[in-house]
Amino acid sequence: MFGCKSLCWDSVPEFTDPDPLPFSLPSPLPQWPQGGSFACGRICLGEIEVIKVNKFEKVWRCTSLNGKSLGFTFYRPLEIPEGFFCLGHYCQSNDQPLRGYVLVARDTSSDASTLESPALEKPLNYSLIWSLDSHDECVYFWLPNPPTGYKAMGIVVTSSPNEPEVEEVRCVRDDLTESCETSDLLLTVKSKYSKDSFQVWNTQPCDRGMLARGVAVGAFFCGSTSVDPEQVVDIACLKNLDSSLHAMPNQNQIHALIQHYGPTVYFHPDEKYLPSSVQWFFKNGAVLHAAGNKKGIAIDYQGSNLPSGGTNDGAFWIDLPTDADARNNLKKGNIESAELYVHVKPALGGAYTDIVMWVFCPFNGPATLKVALMNIEMNKIGEHIGDWEHFTLRISNFTGELWSVYFSQHSGGGWVNAFDLEFIKGNKPIVYSSKDGHASFPHPGTYLQGSSKLGIGVRNDAAPSKFIVDSSIKYQIVAAEYLGDGVIAEPCWLQYMREWGPTIVYDSRSEIEKIINLLPLFVRFSVENLFELFPTELYGEEGPTGPKEKDNWLGDEYC
Repeated sequence: MFGCKSLCWDSVPEFTDPDPLPFSLPSPLPQWPQGGSFACGRICLGEIEVIKVNKFEKVWRCTSLNGKSLGFTFYRPLEIPEGFFCLGHYCQSNDQPLRGYVLVARDTSSDASTLESPALEKPLNYSLIWSLDSHDECVYFWLPNPPTGYKAMGIVVTSSPNEPEVEEVRCVRDDLTESCETSDLLLTVKSKYSKDSFQVWNTQPCDRGMLARGVAVGAFFCGSTSVDPEQVVDIACLKNLDSSLHAMPNQNQIHALIQHYGPTVYFHPDEKYLPSSVQWFFKNGAVLHAAGNKKGIAIDYQGSNLPSGGTNDGAFWIDLPTDADARNNLKKGNIESAELYVHVKPALGGAYTDIVMWVFCPFNGPATLKVALMNIEMNKIGEHIGDWEHFTLRISNFTGELWSVYFSQHSGGGWVNAFDLEFIKGNKPIVYSSKDGHASFPHPGTYLQGSSKLGIGVRNDAAPSKFIVDSSIKYQIVAAEYLGDGVIAEPCWLQYMREWGPTIVYDSRSEIEKIINLLPLFVRFSVENLFELFPTELYGEEGPTGPKEKDNWLGDEYC
């Protein structure tokens, strides 16, 4: 993920660092199975067709004088196919490989020039947003001013003070656009001559998720710190009006993608609570409880006797058997039976495919708290029955290329670009599952959920081991709604919307208070509420729900 770079210049930056090199996956892409428009290089959004352009001409490069950052480069797209038009310029950090893109667009109408309101229109003129003008280097940032009823899609960067030609970009008709918002703050340029700094952000559609239709252009947004970055009104994203989502992969292509990109999941060498298949969990003693009944009932191997639909109303929950041996056996899991449960869905308006891979573990072990130099293994705190974790592969529907992977980590997580992943074989990434808690990470190591500055929080340890699950082989597609009703037979247990484990109530606050009292006084007095450093799930555990009850089933991943 991008980080914010803050640059403060008293003179023009230097331009001596090497240019970023293009990135490619470890192995060439295969020939995907035929059918539809997946990986055909272009996507029709209705009245507009778009193509990704990833060849650029450098317009301006800024490098920090303090040597702490390689800075950023601003580019204009090159080799735009005939009939297509630029929508905005591109910016990226020099700290990473050159892998970005901007979309270029064409009007799909047979003779757009005769239409009263064509899909694309030239801007009326430009407004200068910011400039750096010296005898050594000059750069100018321009916002296209669209005609009435149209929206600008991005910013234009020039090295000349002359206003750009109106032919440089196109604006898009209002009804073919979606509102957008800033995401990553890329850089801040501070000036000793002004209280306002110049800032540059990536943008993304405001509404994201399986049903959303906003398509990111790949351009950036910029302005002074006096501009509210949450209110991006000057530029917009595209809108996919093609209800068929023809660029999404068909069933054969989905299997090919999973077999080509399916990660290998490493569980920790000291993991005591391994994954299993859902069927193994049911077959080996899991029981269904109903409110008001003391005795649970055995669950059918396929989960056919689980209550279907509804909401998580507390009327039912799943538990381990009462027999101690059977209970302990179930907690351990069964990695030989384990498989990944796959949900395939559109992302960013159908320009990408999200392949969400769910891992089921019968039991989530207790937490290990890190307090400064101490590591304290808890007895019960953090435990729960029925642990669902996931990671997500984001695939470009233009090329079929793996773009990034989302690593879910308890109540949060984050996207990691493909160039920052570890690969085990070909283009298959590695996912490290943390000890006891099963959170997903891109690299081995110790990760702290809490305050890394104070060294206080829940410890997550990830490492390679002999305990692996190869998701390119051991998987089951459980849902892909966009393919249509009945194409994918959803398993019975997927319709179970209640808790996969009983709600556990324990006095963890007093236990954590004892730990806090071990801290030096200066730490205890420097933080207003030390309890907030520990995840809320430590203060009692509601039984976890299944995949369909998670926000990311319909929505975008939480970052």
